[in-house]
Amino acid sequence: MRIDKLLKHKLTLSFEVFPPKKGDGKTDELFDTIKRLKELSPDFISVTYGGGGSNARNAAEIAGFIKSLGIEPLAHITGGPSSPEDIDNTAKKLISLGVENVLALRGDKPKDENVEYCKYFKHASELENYLGKYGFTLGAACYPEGHCECPTLYDDLVNLKKKEEAGAAFFITQLFYDNAYYYRLVGEARRMGIVSPIIPGIMPITNMKNLPAVKSMCGSTIPLELRNMIEVYSNEPDVLREIGINYAVYQIIDLIAKGAPGVHVYIMNRAETAEAIYGRLKNVFCKLFRA
Repeated sequence: MRIDKLLKHKLTLSFEVFPPKKGDGKTDELFDTIKRLKELSPDFISVTYGGGGSNARNAAEIAGFIKSLGIEPLAHITGGPSSPEDIDNTAKKLISLGVENVLALRGDKPKDENVEYCKYFKHASELENYLGKYGFTLGAACYPEGHCECPTLYDDLVNLKKKEEAGAAFFITQLFYDNAYYYRLVGEARRMGIVSPIIPGIMPITNMKNLPAVKSMCGSTIPLELRNMIEVYSNEPDVLREIGINYAVYQIIDLIAKGAPGVHVYIMNRAETAEAIYGRLKNVFCKLFRA
């Protein structure tokens, strides 16, 4: 089912996975993770495009596997590293696998300034316009604290409006740890006339290795109380994991209580993270997230 239609009828629970690096033999492990996620009855599972688009073919196959399990896949397509031919090949492959939903992204620019990037698609909205001919339901990304390349939140919201006008039927936020930023984003977006649902994205900090990912993905602010707990228990991995899971649970409860249309969880390919959150919120998910 198309995600925009799902959002009209129910709160959605979704997870994100990413394709393993080529040749590392972990695809079967990811398939096992996805099978475990199925037991949690997610409404959809998103699969990233791979760094720089290098894993696009593998990502399409993973999306097809998700579809074969009876779960809706949300396939990422990143325009920055791609040519129109690349996009056409990926789109046709996804269609052949029965994939209906695509998250259209520009992608992060590489640190190496000598690497050619955004030659054909400088913005996500341009990619959306190109993908329009394929009939996908399109989603796009948004940033509760503003995109790092935008001088103000208003400038970022102008771009968000362009994404909606180009076809985005829903948005998924980048991760955040202070819900106030999400509420501000939604409020300002509505004042700009943006009407599409904005799904909050949550990534639990379950170990110290997560922190570089948090900083590299979007530089999200970590609230003082959470930062203090991380510092105190940085050498206690089991305690730190409990802190991260419980904080994510708190965020989700607060978000749903205040009207979020669902929740999207970045699990870093770890089924046990999704299972831990689901176990603590089983009553919430069973009573509120079922159609």
